[in-house]
Amino acid sequence: MAQPQRFFDPSQPQTLQIATILFYVQGFFSLLGGAGIIGLAFALAYAGAGYQIANGKKVGYVLGLVFAGLRLALQLVGQSMTSALNDPIGLMFAIALVALLLHPQSREYQKIWFS
Repeated sequence: MAQPQRFFDPSQPQTLQIATILFYVQGFFSLLGGAGIIGLAFALAYAGAGYQIANGKKVGYVLGLVFAGLRLALQLVGQSMTSALNDPIGLMFAIALVALLLHPQSREYQKIWFS
């Protein structure tokens, strides 16, 4: 019997639970940001990564790591450092998301439990 699909998994470690919530929040704000096709791509990737992580899929973890890293790189390198520091909340969310995914607890859990 297939496992039920879920939007949030309370049995995962806190690091992955918070990352899942941040993916949904970031996806929502990327959609509202109105950056055209790039904003839509980030919104879909964030929402997809959050949903896949909540359902224990390794592809969601990889997708989330790629787009969170890309977002952080665009925040720091794609703009001047002064511009990145003018958006401290966005920078904080980008750093937090990458840190949560790369945390040893998240990495070990996904290696063992994600399919």
